[in-house]
Amino acid sequence: MTSLRQQMIDAMQQRGFSVRTHETYLAAVSNFAKYYHTPPDEIQLNQIQEYFVYLVKQRGLSGATCRVYLHALRFLYLQVLEWDHFDVPIHYPKRAQKIPELLTRQEVKQILDACDNDKHRMMLTICYGCGLRVSELVAIKIRHIDGERHRCVWNRAKVVRTGP
Repeated sequence: MTSLRQQMIDAMQQRGFSVRTHETYLAAVSNFAKYYHTPPDEIQLNQIQEYFVYLVKQRGLSGATCRVYLHALRFLYLQVLEWDHFDVPIHYPKRAQKIPELLTRQEVKQILDACDNDKHRMMLTICYGCGLRVSELVAIKIRHIDGERHRCVWNRAKVVRTGP
């Protein structure tokens, strides 16, 4: 193990990074060094930019994966090698926006009508009507529901209409 790798591990441990983050960051830096056959502390700024062009064009990595590589390299240069700054203009693909598939009113009605359990039907109605995640739905308390005004008060800041 190189001293630079050990320094990076020590820095990640001091900051309480998860084991998975350790593995991911070390792999990203290792791949970077292998690409140039040079230790990372000897690589120039323009080579970092070229590497990201390679990741996008040759390897076809997604924007999310490129961001992981960027965070790993930024951590290495700023926290481990203690560079004053890491002003490397890096371009990578934006996240693809996924438009959710919307259900028609008839489809929603069919789903609710198919539910025989009143409790489950009510949970589905609140979840769909308020646009809640399942974790938010199961955290709802009776005090969050205002049945008279057909509202679900959530986290005090967000008020969503649940009724007609």
